[in-house]
Amino acid sequence: MNLFMGDMPLFIKRELEKLNETIAPLAKKASKYALWSLPLISVSVVNLIFLLFFMPESSNVVSLVVFAVLGAVGFALSKEAKYHKKEIHKQSRDYMIKRITSSDAAPEHSKDKYVALVKGQPVQAMQHFVKFLEEENRMDTIY
Repeated sequence: MNLFMGDMPLFIKRELEKLNETIAPLAKKASKYALWSLPLISVSVVNLIFLLFFMPESSNVVSLVVFAVLGAVGFALSKEAKYHKKEIHKQSRDYMIKRITSSDAAPEHSKDKYVALVKGQPVQAMQHFVKFLEEENRMDTIY
């Protein structure tokens, strides 16, 4: 559970938990890839610089290739982490849009407005989604 959800109403917490369940596997992969990429890149760059510039006479091809491969793996993991982060944002946006459009309590014009906001302002999509949930809850309690 998110630390920032302490003062939120229960209906919002439930929706955010459902959203978190959908993106959790990708988030776990992305964090693993990011966690491993930085040390691999750092170790390889430092050792390559050390071997090439400070000990050029004692560096052999095998150690250069090993550190180059480690760096390449690190960069590949970093790129994969970035891809997974983009996929997390896409899945989050798709979940929000699906949830908004499937609402029975909110009027159509309100749903259209919030879908346009989520699509048009991806950085603030979560804020718009929470506002929609609050509006939906108000409409649901009125009727």
